[in-house]
Amino acid sequence: MKTRRIKFAVNSLFALLFFIHLTGCQTSSNYTSIQAAAPAVTSVSPESSNLQALRDSLAQAAEAKKAHGKLFMITEGNASYYAHRFHGRLTANGERFNMHELTAAHKSLPFGSMVRVTNLANGKKVLVRINDRGPYIKGRIIDLSLEAAKEIGLLKKGVTNVRIEAFESKPSAS
Repeated sequence: MKTRRIKFAVNSLFALLFFIHLTGCQTSSNYTSIQAAAPAVTSVSPESSNLQALRDSLAQAAEAKKAHGKLFMITEGNASYYAHRFHGRLTANGERFNMHELTAAHKSLPFGSMVRVTNLANGKKVLVRINDRGPYIKGRIIDLSLEAAKEIGLLKKGVTNVRIEAFESKPSAS
């Protein structure tokens, strides 16, 4: 009888720890879904923006939709880059990684998605194509190729806070 209770207690403890582990692994959704008619602005606070900034943002969103397709996601987080060690290896979509192209790795965006990456420290932007999966280091949302990292001034720091704006892989006809 006593061994049954001990087994039950141990199994319950493992079940509880497993449940806690699973809930702890969930990431908060910091993605902003962009609906068809919504502007490409994540938030507008009265102290940090004015009417002109809002107009500029709306104009940029319209321009981006024409050039790259419909914007469907905006998020912020840490970016890093990968280069020499992976140069020439196969990426997750089957093509060879070329560190001199403007490409990136993301955990869930569809292959071929165009993503505008903005370095929030200096305002520099680059447009990359998703062709790989990653990053595999906790706390990072995108891995850029060497060339893309150069474009936004990421090389010296190695990791920086960025905003990514993801567009459909093919521009919509509108």
